[in-house]
Amino acid sequence: MIELVTTSGIFALDGGEWEVTNNIWLVGNDTEVIIIDAAHDAAPIVNAVNGRRVAAIALTHGHNDHINAAVALQAAVDAPILLHPDDLMLWRVIYPDRDPDGSLSDGGVLRAGGTELGVLHTPGHSPGGCCFHILGGQANGSDAVFSGDTLFCGGPGATGRSFSDYDTIVASIRSRLFSLPASTIVHTGHGDSTTVGAEAEALGS
Repeated sequence: MIELVTTSGIFALDGGEWEVTNNIWLVGNDTEVIIIDAAHDAAPIVNAVNGRRVAAIALTHGHNDHINAAVALQAAVDAPILLHPDDLMLWRVIYPDRDPDGSLSDGGVLRAGGTELGVLHTPGHSPGGCCFHILGGQANGSDAVFSGDTLFCGGPGATGRSFSDYDTIVASIRSRLFSLPASTIVHTGHGDSTTVGAEAEALGS
């Protein structure tokens, strides 16, 4: 089961501010879920959880618009906040007085409601950027990857700001995401979903 919640607010970095709408994804079943990202407003995410157990709040990266509801969300659902340690400097801009509860690492597995998510470290948009791939999804028709801001419908996530690098993000996409089946659905951190095949063709890989 994959559910989408959207929230809107401000993305701030390098002295600039932009109005953005974020995708928050819930993955699991009727009793237990993982929440992917915690953007802007905890209330609609808590409403979508609807009393289910939350195994983890897994953050694709540390930009403020993906983490700024994490602590409030945790207070409501009592789940550990997980972030790749390479993005701790971004986390501490928003939460200087506490760290996440655990670390994401490449090759790790998150479990909730009978679903397993494999952690793919995909630096480039930020040093600790991660994607989450549903393991075994091809067998049951739910093959999908949650790409955060690494890959969008229309190409790689933004680079050119602090801690980001275009060549790094393209290498991450080609090696980690384009190695997945072409039919894999890419559920993004902003905007529409796409597929690995469509983006591979567009990027010329």
